[in-house]
Formats: sequence, C-alpha cells, structure tokens
Amino acid sequence: MAKKFLYFIAFCIVAALVGRIGWEMFKGDLAAFALVPDTEFVEQEALADNAYEDPALWYSRPGIGVTDPARWQPAYAQASNEGETTAGRAPVQRSDDATASDLPDFAVFFIHPTSYLERANWNAPIGSEEAERVARLYVRGMASPFNAASEIWAPRYRQATMGAFLTDAPEGQQAIDAAYADVLEAYRYFLSSLDEDTPIALVGHSQGSLHLLRLLREEVSGSEIAPRVIAAYAVGWPISIKHDLLALGMPACTAAEQAGCVLSWSSFAEPADPSDVMETYAKSTGFDGTLRGDSKILCTNPLTGTIGAEAAMEANLGTLVPNTDISDGELVPGAVPARCDERGLLLIGDPPEMGPYVLPGNNYHVYDIPLFWANTQADIARRALAWQAAR
Repeated sequence: MAKKFLYFIAFCIVAALVGRIGWEMFKGDLAAFALVPDTEFVEQEALADNAYEDPALWYSRPGIGVTDPARWQPAYAQASNEGETTAGRAPVQRSDDATASDLPDFAVFFIHPTSYLERANWNAPIGSEEAERVARLYVRGMASPFNAASEIWAPRYRQATMGAFLTDAPEGQQAIDAAYADVLEAYRYFLSSLDEDTPIALVGHSQGSLHLLRLLREEVSGSEIAPRVIAAYAVGWPISIKHDLLALGMPACTAAEQAGCVLSWSSFAEPADPSDVMETYAKSTGFDGTLRGDSKILCTNPLTGTIGAEAAMEANLGTLVPNTDISDGELVPGAVPARCDERGLLLIGDPPEMGPYVLPGNNYHVYDIPLFWANTQADIARRALAWQAAR
C-alpha cells in the first residue's frame, strides 16, 4: 500500500503535465514515466547526531517567531448578503480567548505531505527550493488549525518523491524508509525538547500520515509516551478498521470529547469516483498481514468529531478557501457539509470551489484539512481539555 496508494494522486499530476490525450489508455505508464526516477537509489547518509537541534531543519518550532507558517491565523470572510462579518465565529486563540485560557500547554508534531515531484532523486534533498516552498505552504494551511498549541514542531525531512509510490521496484520502499528515518529522528528530538509530562498531538497528511502511522505502531504504542497523546490526526491515508486499527495501539475517536484516539478522513465531493483509490486499497496488505480487501475505512467526520456521522454545512465553522496560488486564504463558515459513506469515505456534497488542485473523481485530497479548518481547531481544543480532565 505504501508503494501504490498515491498512484491515483500521481495520475492527476501527470494529467496536468501531459494532457488528456491517450490518458485513459496509458495513464499507468505515463505516471511512471513522468514521476518514477530512472536513477539508482542512493542510500541516504545518516543525519548527524542531534541534527535536529539546528533550527534550519524545521519549518515550525518554538523560537521562529512571526515567520512560523504554522502560527498563521486566517481571517474570516465578510458575509455576502448583509455586510456583516463573521467575527462571532472567531476560532480558539490561546492569547485572547477565554476558552483558550483553560487549555493545558500541549505540543504538536506535524508531518507534511509530499511536495517533491522530481525524478532526479528518490528522496528530496534538504534545500530543494520548490519542494520546500510547497511544503511551507502545506504547513501554513494544514498545521495552522493547531495554532492554539503552546508548541508546534514541523520538520524538514528527505521525503520520498512522488514516483516512489508508483513502483514495485525496491527503490520505492527504500526511499519511503529513508524518509521515515528522518521523521523518526525529528520526532525523538521533539520529545527530548519537551517537559516529560507535556501532552502531545501527532498530525500528518498523505505521505506524512503514512509516516505517522508507522510512528504510532513502532514508537508510541505501548510506550510511556502513549498516555500523553491527546490525539493522532492521520488524515488523507486510509486506515482499515479491521486490519489496521488494532496495531496502532489506540482506538478510533468515537466521541467529540475523547482523548487518546485516532482521527482520519479522505474527502470526496459528489458524484465521487474513488475507484482507483479503492482498487489499490483492496489489494494492499494491512498492518495485520492480510489483505485489506473491502474492509471499511476509518472515517472521522471532522464536523462532529465522531465516526460514521453526517452533518449539514451549517455545522462547518469555517472552510479555509485559498487564493489562486494558495499563498493566502479566508475562512468561510457554512460552506461544506460532510458525511461518512458505507465505504468509509468522507463525502462533502456538491463540489465546492477551492481552486485548481481538485483531483479527478472529485477527490479533494489536497484540501482534506482546509475544508474543515475551524472545526479542526475546535476539535483539538476539546480533546486537549478532555485529556486534562481525565488526568
């Protein structure tokens, strides 16, 4: 699964590069041709001991200041009809909100999704200008809902290129493993920098969620860290309830005020065509060593904080609608509904206008978190308070 789940997403990127002519006939070959490196895998040199002490290896961490992308707070849009602002829906803010003042100090570890598409390397070099520009935008749009945290840490890492997910060649898995090695080092430094009783939230999207799920299985489950986890947000990567969840060492979030649990969703507008995603998922091997098949995917409804739920658009506190180059955006309340379908996909009704990065099949993968920006911010605040109350 780690090698192929992003196949569908890569198809879409290649479509933009090569056009639609012959796409349906040759899409697999085109994706591989455009994105799978044709070079030998180069073993990544291990990072120096305590490499992540260097602030330059972090997009976000304490001390960066006003340039920290995860500390961005988007404004609410003006109401379109009556000329009133939506200030009454202002999200939780640690600095000036009475609810935020009740929050415990907590730290967030955020793993960004794939931003490196080149074929020159199996892993993105640290300092790859375009990949890091895009990664910073991802941190700004996806880590910022957690900005009520006392600390947010988002590492640079030598991510696997998109093509690593499109091949059965051993180089693909080697690249993914190399990326995880960096994430693991960053995570361990993150923990070492905290007070030993500080609660944490773990967040990832897409490739970032793949690495997060491995962290949960290999580092968190059964460890002394596990009781400190407020929640794990593994968004944009399918988790089989039957074949994966038990291995993560914590349950799915079944209540809005539950701590120590896992949330995950994958967003599609209607009519949805997730056939490529579901086919790849069915053929993949679960964490229990058996095929995932038609097993149900974990679907957290971010509007309710529960699994398998449905909520009208009025429950959406604010969708982060980006500008044309996704460098900025504004929060629009009541823009998008959400319901979990029988497969475990999150359906969001008619396609909302979010910009040019919607994928074929009405796949809103790139916007999984921005669609529910304000609700995600409220969700982590509730779970932080629940964690505090339980202890």
